[in-house]
Amino acid sequence: MKISVITVSYNSAATIADTVRSVASQTHPDIEHLVIDGRSTDDTVQVVEAHRHPNLVLTSEPDKGIYDAMNKGLNRATGDVIGFLNADDFYADADVLARVAKAFEDDPSVEACFGDLVYVSEDNRKVVRYWKSRPYEKGSFARGWCPAHPTFYIRRSALERLGLFDLTYRLAADTEFMMRYLERGGVRSAYIPHVQVRMRVGGATNQSWRNIVRQNREIFHALQKNGVPHFATSFWAHKLASRLWQRLAGLLHPA
Repeated sequence: MKISVITVSYNSAATIADTVRSVASQTHPDIEHLVIDGRSTDDTVQVVEAHRHPNLVLTSEPDKGIYDAMNKGLNRATGDVIGFLNADDFYADADVLARVAKAFEDDPSVEACFGDLVYVSEDNRKVVRYWKSRPYEKGSFARGWCPAHPTFYIRRSALERLGLFDLTYRLAADTEFMMRYLERGGVRSAYIPHVQVRMRVGGATNQSWRNIVRQNREIFHALQKNGVPHFATSFWAHKLASRLWQRLAGLLHPA
């Protein structure tokens, strides 16, 4: 089973070496790593070249934003299974993609899988939030639930049926993408009860309250677009409770 990992980058020289090394260290034998760079003005390309492994394909060209770059990666990926690893994230251990492959191999009807994620400090010494997921249940997105996108993998068959990221969403295209696959598309999924990715704190959405508000407005629009019945009070109650639990769980999770 060939797995394509897509990393989108822009001025990521400070962190992308960890990302590339973590893909290169995976025990799964058949990996394609696509680095889609947005014509960085720092040393991102040079850092990637310095840590290049035989399965890495690097492209550096202008794009229209992160989700446009992700769509480029999806269009160029040749794997049977496809997923994303952000340029400031890295795999939790060397067997992450082996677990992904097993989830698909154990049940041929499974077209998507996802696992757990921890947010870590910039120096990777401290876990600040533990995004523990659970098996998908229909209607979960209406209750503020969502898989961690860097742990989400799909079969090519699902991608060909349900399509790419919707670029009308500036901050929540990843949420809409997974919602479309799981809620509307009815894709059968598997949950991997294991921390798969370590994500450094930060990111475009969490940089300001304005972005957080806009992202949630986009999520409500995505719920409506994908025909998911929802109530704002239930959504917020479940989402806030989940975030609080993730913070508390982060305090208890070893670094």
